[in-house]
Amino acid sequence: MNGSPAIEFREVTRCYGRVTALDGMNWALREGEVVGLLGHNGAGKTTCMKLILGVEKPSAGEIRVYDEPPTGRHAHALRRRLGYLPENVSFYPQMSGREVLRYFARLKGVPPAQCDPLLERVGMQAAAKRRIGTYSKGMRQRLGLAQALLGEPRLLLFDEPTVGLDPIATRDFYRTVDDLRRQGTTIILCSHVLPGIEPHIDRAAILREGRLLAYGTLEELRAQAALPLLIRVRGPWRQPEVEDTLTGLGITIREAETGEAELSGPPAAKMRALQTLLSTDGVQDIDVLHPSLETLYAHISLGAAR
Repeated sequence: MNGSPAIEFREVTRCYGRVTALDGMNWALREGEVVGLLGHNGAGKTTCMKLILGVEKPSAGEIRVYDEPPTGRHAHALRRRLGYLPENVSFYPQMSGREVLRYFARLKGVPPAQCDPLLERVGMQAAAKRRIGTYSKGMRQRLGLAQALLGEPRLLLFDEPTVGLDPIATRDFYRTVDDLRRQGTTIILCSHVLPGIEPHIDRAAILREGRLLAYGTLEELRAQAALPLLIRVRGPWRQPEVEDTLTGLGITIREAETGEAELSGPPAAKMRALQTLLSTDGVQDIDVLHPSLETLYAHISLGAAR
């Protein structure tokens, strides 16, 4: 990953009549990063993608993709470097999977020799000769992924990419994301399945009603949210003097249903709490549970709604 920006939003506003879909959006995506674009329905995620693709123009502000406006004079060449998988893919039902992929390859100026390896990569080689009309939703989604990967794009936009995929196909999709990430491809992942994308992103952008509420790594979002840290302790460790020390650090202690003790308190107390527990007889195991992406999203987005 290098430090140059692949995408920049500069005070971007997008209005549809009286409805403001994006309101003064400012954020930048570095080349080679994987970013999760998160928000409820109507938050502005799809609008962001349409602006990046050059399908729409901002009502105000400026967007740059590889330092070019996506609707400028180099728009056609720029789009050849992009790949897009929409939430609901739609193909000609009377064509076969191979025919559809070769059709898109011609549109993109990509050699047809890329098609069969891509069909195999997404697990569609056996169904390549079948008509699209016989495909399940998951099969159409896999074909859509192959279409997005045509031409080895530098920037990929995935809008709810695992919709309709079974658990094995979902696992394979994220393996593909990880492979692309290692190769330096820039990726935007838009998904409501936050536990699924959490291990695969570098940063997250949280949107609500067209505004950017938070943007950063998980550690940066945790620092912003300042949610209590959760520590689970197993073993017969509880002693009055140890509990007094932990309470003095602002930590509360309660028994969990599993028989473990759950400690919660300010993140700043983590190291001193762990030092105390590690030096206490009877401690058999310790788990430190940081707030998940799903927890952070709920805290930040719901907090903004109050």
